[in-house]
Amino acid sequence: MDFPRYPHRGLLLDTSRHFFPLPAILQMLDAMEANKMNVFHWHIVDDNSFPYESAAFPQLSKKGAYNPRTHVYTRIQIRLVIEYARLRGIRVLPEFDSPGHTQSWGLGLPGLLTPCYSGSKPDGTYGPVDPIQETSYKFLQKFLAEAVELFPEKYIHLGGDEVDFDCWASNSDILRFMESHNITGDFSKLEEIYIQRLVNTASNLSASSLVWQEVFDNGVILPQDTVVHIWKGDMQKELAKVTAEGHPALVSQCWYLDHLESGGDWHKFYRCDPDNFNGTEAQKRLVMGGEACMWSEFVDASNLSPRVWPRAAAAAERLWSTVEVDFDEVDRRMEEHVCRLNRRGIRAQPANGPGYCPYIFY
Repeated sequence: MDFPRYPHRGLLLDTSRHFFPLPAILQMLDAMEANKMNVFHWHIVDDNSFPYESAAFPQLSKKGAYNPRTHVYTRIQIRLVIEYARLRGIRVLPEFDSPGHTQSWGLGLPGLLTPCYSGSKPDGTYGPVDPIQETSYKFLQKFLAEAVELFPEKYIHLGGDEVDFDCWASNSDILRFMESHNITGDFSKLEEIYIQRLVNTASNLSASSLVWQEVFDNGVILPQDTVVHIWKGDMQKELAKVTAEGHPALVSQCWYLDHLESGGDWHKFYRCDPDNFNGTEAQKRLVMGGEACMWSEFVDASNLSPRVWPRAAAAAERLWSTVEVDFDEVDRRMEEHVCRLNRRGIRAQPANGPGYCPYIFY
């Protein structure tokens, strides 16, 4: 019988660092269907731009997008993506990463980000979301409520990675708050206060949360059903720790598509196995699957498809098929699959060096 090893077989696309026109996203969904991937993780906003149209806070995209007329995903377009994905058996998982990675948010919502100081004076720069202002949480409640209503998905990815504490440490208001809460000098505890309120907000909206692994690594106390998304460090050790605490886990650490090597480098993705860690059977059942991640610092619509395929197909097969690896056999199938994808109009780069497809597809 042909059936998947893992229920979560995803592809992350970052649409903040470079904007991807709607046809490029729809074609990516076609390719995901052809590779039996069932979760489109839409990393829709980040520091660089805010292309997500919010009805409640329209200034976020008007001020934060690269171009508010041409480089924004409207609510109509987002619904189209969701429905296009649904018809292909794909869920759309939105990510709104905070408190870091939010520079573009602050352009449209003054007062959201933490003012950074040089000595006793503001230096004109801003850090993560200000975690001591009630206005921050009122905004997040309304913003997430709108997102949960728009995206018919059980989960919402809340981010939580790469939070720079330097700006918080420079701000005297932050330091006084920390002193009054007996957490002086412990910025992980300040982050915990923020993340706990964020997760509770999502829970109150009947949404389950995903967070990047730093949230767990920093000791934030999380609800048991919070999914920890592993992206760095020793994957085996991290999986063992996360699942030992009873949390579900997702793996991406070994499937970063922006990490390039010369030649057909998909073998390294195929060697990755989320089951390869020391844990009990109960722990291994907590591994939901994983995602190949396409961060877009050096990718736009012109090179998206051949950068992703067939490299993400290696991750897709590991998440679907059995543990055994026979590279001679896989090499032949991957070569054939590249031809198949190109024949369907999905631009995929060569898998194994010199060779040819038995038909012309350009």
